[in-house]
Parts: sequence; structure tokens; C-alpha cells
Amino acid sequence: MIRQVGGTPLLDTVAGPGDLKRLSREQLPALTQELRDEIVRVCSQGGLHLASSLGAVDVITALHYVLDSPRDRILFDVGHQAYAHKILTGRRNEMPTLKKEGGLSGFTKVSESEHDAITVGHASTSLANALGMALARDALGKDFRVAAVIGDGSLTGGMALAALNTIGDMGRKMLIVLNDNEMSISENVGAINKFMRGLQVQKWFQEGEGAGKKAVEAVSKPLADFMSRAKNSTRHFFDPASVNPFAAMGVRYVGPVDGHNVQELVWLMERLVDLDGPTILHVVTRKGKGLSYAEADPIYWHGPAKFDPATGEYVPSSAYSWSAAFGDAVTEWAAQDPRTFVVTPAMREGSGLVEFSRVHPHRYLDVGIAEEVAVTAAAGMALQGLRPVVAIYSTFLQRAYDQVLHDVAIENLGVTFCIDRAGIVGADGSTHNGVFDLSYLRSIPGVRIGLPKDAAELRGMLKYAQTHPGPFAIRYPRGNTARVPAGTWPDLEWGRWERLREGGDVVILAGGKALDYALKAAEDLPGVGVVNARFVKPLDTAMLRELAQARALITVEDNTVVGGFGSAVLEALSGMNLRPTVRVLGIPDEFQDHATVESVHARAGIDAQAIRTVLAELGIDVPIEV
Repeated sequence: MIRQVGGTPLLDTVAGPGDLKRLSREQLPALTQELRDEIVRVCSQGGLHLASSLGAVDVITALHYVLDSPRDRILFDVGHQAYAHKILTGRRNEMPTLKKEGGLSGFTKVSESEHDAITVGHASTSLANALGMALARDALGKDFRVAAVIGDGSLTGGMALAALNTIGDMGRKMLIVLNDNEMSISENVGAINKFMRGLQVQKWFQEGEGAGKKAVEAVSKPLADFMSRAKNSTRHFFDPASVNPFAAMGVRYVGPVDGHNVQELVWLMERLVDLDGPTILHVVTRKGKGLSYAEADPIYWHGPAKFDPATGEYVPSSAYSWSAAFGDAVTEWAAQDPRTFVVTPAMREGSGLVEFSRVHPHRYLDVGIAEEVAVTAAAGMALQGLRPVVAIYSTFLQRAYDQVLHDVAIENLGVTFCIDRAGIVGADGSTHNGVFDLSYLRSIPGVRIGLPKDAAELRGMLKYAQTHPGPFAIRYPRGNTARVPAGTWPDLEWGRWERLREGGDVVILAGGKALDYALKAAEDLPGVGVVNARFVKPLDTAMLRELAQARALITVEDNTVVGGFGSAVLEALSGMNLRPTVRVLGIPDEFQDHATVESVHARAGIDAQAIRTVLAELGIDVPIEV
């Protein structure tokens, strides 16, 4: 089926929120269709958040029609659904630069636009930010309005629920738009999701209760309180679904309503945004709205590859990703080890676990966007004799640091952390770069850390971790690796490095992605050795003592230079009272903006060209160009 796309005559008149307000309400449905057409056109180049952005168009249009941005603050949880927001706030011409070096961020970013209220990329943060802004507004005597858009997937995060509890307690004026599409990236899970599916609201009850209570209070306050209690009892008897957690937390609840009826949304928001206290407007939306193939498969179209917007046709990738390599390995291992149980925080597809969840459904747990719960649930499993594997992105494991330390490491529990997207991730930028895990995990006693150079080593490390006591971390990058045959389970001794290239003048120590750069940099250079430093904790101190006899050592890592692999090498050499020349290459102590992985690595000084430059500085006769 060919998708017909018209022009954008209304959108062409909108250069900012002020222009939007000059449109009539009757024109808004046509405008939202034009916005969707524009988003599809931009996202057809691949690598962008399509389905979630299409689903939020009507909500975003209504918010900007009613509120006065940037004076009023509009916050987006995660921010990946905010493409319509970017277009309506003067960035339409820059949309083709999304997630490209020097271009727009894929999320909202304070330094990018005055209309972006928060810098975000992780889930469940919007409500706490909104609470802080409302408190600041009232403390400073200002009168701007605060609205936060949060998905039901983000609501599975404990931070969102804790913030909601405090919001209800403080009672400050704000509008919370609960964008309910039953999805985060994968389908949403858990009791909250089930509750949302059955939630209904009696509109006549809501609309009449405020006026009725005021009338009775004018006669008798005790009578009004008695009638309020009687009303709640009656309501709970006839409508059990009205006993909802939002009301229990002290937050006014309205909905659910059609999240794709932009005119109704405008009508509701105009009446809700200035009510005293916090209000939740529950809107039901559909990921991929307006694009038939995205509506049919919102998981794939969450972040699709390049496609034909007219037909939805795309070329499937034949590459074998690190995520797939892990998924194949853990699925195969679990078939022979009934103690293996996989836990993930809402990243089934991203972490390569679709097949595992199908083959081993009773040994698979998706906790939703709740990284802390994933780690501590794994700790509980380990205490009862299972060998849980926590499949998690590096950037999201940051959120569960205390659980790794407190719940897993103190008792040396057998939990294996398989850490995807370790290192620079490229287009998603500073909020998603996984360049801190070596540093923060090194600081926890008992956690052993490995960096496989390929899928075979990944399998060997997984086998070792699952058959030895204590916590292990296996980190691997975003990108592809070579496929290995099923049944490949090499024997590795944890903590033993591998010499890949002999050379005693200068030796390059690197693991994981950085090892590829090291090997390329050392090509055809006699005297330059390369070591696969595949274990960061513990280090191979016996080999390191031998390597210290070289004139110089270079450590290379796809991790911050602060407290990472290079720091570990320097600490070990100091402990052995050895003083070779050491150059530490890694990600500088500053946040890295979005660009290709290769571009960021070059900018950070860890690619092959940068290593050859350092080799030249150390006196190696080397042509700089590689």
C-alpha cells in the first residue's frame, strides 16, 4: 500500500508557539497530520525515534496551543517522543541534523533551546524535575505553569512513583500528562500496567463533586466531610477501578481520554492547567499513530533503519550485533544450566533477549524501567541458589550502583552483569554513552570485570562467570562482531591477558573495542607489542610486571580516563614499585556529544590515528597516516 503525503501549508506558517496559537482549533487536526508527515520524512533516513514521536503529536500540539512556552515549562520524560515539540519551537529546518554531529539532540536539551525545560535521555525523571520547578516558582513568587509528559512505561520506574508521592503531599499546581500507549520500547509489564488497562473514570462524578462539596460546606463543614466519606464509599462500591493510586497520593485524576483528539485535549488542558494542586490527565495514545506499518509493529518502528516512507520498505541488516551474540550465548547456556535466570529492565529487544524470552519464558524477568529492582531481584535469586544474569545497558546500570554494591557485592553473590552499549554509543550522545562503568565497578570490592574481544571470548567469560562464585561484569560495545558456531565455549582463566603481537619497545594494552584500534595502530611497526588486556579486574599483574620492562606502555580504553583501566594499571605499577613510562588514552573527563562512534573516538584521542601519534611522540618511527 502506497502512503499518500500532501504538502504542509499550515505547518509552513508555524515558526514558533506564537504562530501555532494563531491557528483556529478547527485547523489543529490538519496541522497534526502535517506534523506526522514531517516526522516520517525526517525519520525515514534511519536511526531516529519514529513510533513514539508519532504517538505524542496531538498531546504536544495541545500543550503548546494552551501553554506559553518558554515562559511556561513543558517537560518530557526521556525526551525521545518530543520531535513535534522541536518542530513547533523553531527547529524544523534543523530536524534533518537530528543525532548528527553538530546537529540537534535526539532528546530535549537545555543548552539547545530555551523551550527545552530539562536535559534528558533516561526515564522517570520528569516528575521530580517538575516538582522542583513548581517549588522554585512558588518560593520565588512567580506564576508560570508547569506541565510534564510521562509515558506509562516510565511510570514503572520507582523514581517516578516516589516523585508522584511527594507531588501529592506538597500539593503544588502542575499538570501531568500521562501518555498511555502500553509501551516503553518493549510492551510494558507489571501491576501498574495491568491497572492502567482497567482504569475507568466517571466523568459526571468528577465534574459535579467539586461544586457539590462547596455548596454543602457553606451550610455545614461536618456535614460536607460526612458526605465526602459517604460519596467515596459509594463510589468504591459501584466503581472499584476508581480506587486509583493517583487519588491515594493526593493527585487529581482526569481520564482516560482520547490522546489523538487534539481539540478535546485543548479543551481539557485549558480547564485543568490552572487548577490548584497537581492534576493528572490520562491520555490513551498509539505508538506509530497515523502510519499503518508503525502502528502494526511499534517495537521495530521505535527506532527503525532507513526506510521508504511511502511503503515502509527497508533493508534488514545482516550484521551480527554484540547484543545478538550475547542473546545467543545466554539462551544456549541456559539450556544446559537450569540455574540460569535472565533479568532485564525493559530492554528485551535491545539486549538481544527475544529468543531467550521465548525459549525460557519461566526463567526470564522484565521488571520494566526499574534498574534497581532488576539488580536486587537478581540478588534475591542468587541468595536462593540461582545464577541470575542481569542484561543491561551501561548507561542504565549507573542507576543501580548502590544495589550492585549493597545488595550483591557485600555478600559476594553470584550475579553476572552483561553490560551492553559499553563505551561511546554515538548518536544518542551524552545521556547514553557507557563510559563510566569500568570506573564505578572497579570501585566495588569483589566485582570482576571482563572485556571480550569477540563473541567467542564473550562466551568463555559467560561460562566462567556462571560457574564460579561472586559477581562478574562482562562489558561489550554497541556494534557488530563475527558470529561463532553454537557450542563454542572456550576455557578462559579470569584475570589472564593475551599477547596478540610481540614487541618489547612500546606495548599497547587494550581491551574490547579499543583493542581493534590498538591492532590497527601497531600494523607493520616492529618493536610495538599489543596485549589483549581483556580483564580489568583483576589485572594480570604477572604479565604486567613483565611488560613493565618495555620502554613505554600505552593503555587504551573506551571509558573515562578517570578511575578506569589506565588508572588501574598505574595503581598496580605503583604497588609493584615499577616506574615505566605510561601514556593513558581514554575518554576525556567531559561529556561527549552525539556523533558517530568513530568521530567521537577520534575526537577523544583513542582511535588508531591517535595511538600512532602517541607512538611517534614516544620515538617510534611511524607514518602518522593509517
